[in-house]
Amino acid sequence: MYLVGASGHGKVIFDILRLNSQKVQGFYDKNEQLESLLGHNVYPESQIKDEDQLIISIGDNSIRKKLSEKFKNNSYGKAIHPSAVLAKNIRIGEGSVVMAGAIINIDSLIGNHAIINTSSSVDHDCIIGDYSHIAPNTTLCGGVTVGEGTLIGAGAVVIPNVKIGAWALVGAGAVVVNDVPDGACVVGNPARVITSIK
Repeated sequence: MYLVGASGHGKVIFDILRLNSQKVQGFYDKNEQLESLLGHNVYPESQIKDEDQLIISIGDNSIRKKLSEKFKNNSYGKAIHPSAVLAKNIRIGEGSVVMAGAIINIDSLIGNHAIINTSSSVDHDCIIGDYSHIAPNTTLCGGVTVGEGTLIGAGAVVIPNVKIGAWALVGAGAVVVNDVPDGACVVGNPARVITSIK
């Protein structure tokens, strides 16, 4: 397994793989001045080979999407922290990561290249889109839908059955009680749209 992105997010994923006794062969990064991280070589991103199994270890949702499309011939692994609580009948897509203390309840679907971050809670029947990021300590109640590329900020709460559109941004600590349109930025309690980020 190679990690694409030699940064803080990459270090966390490296540690998850280490805890699962999965071997990391090295990192790739666009910064060609980097030579090593955590005792492993950092290679230029341009040297990625089709046969390399990857996880894109970059927190920015749009960059993860661009890189997954650029390296579409590669296979992608997953990283799931051993302390995460995973129900049966869930699906976690390729390239996705589940951090320490996260909970994913029954019949939830996690897309490809998504991040379920530290101590976040995804309740039953949620659908989390590709390239989305559920930040630390976020609570998604049952039946929530999160669109592609959306960031749910740290400590946000989303009540049951709310639909959050694609490439939206929910601010840290927001309490979302209504559906959120594609590309909207919402903040506050109750969360309200303050701008469009399309």
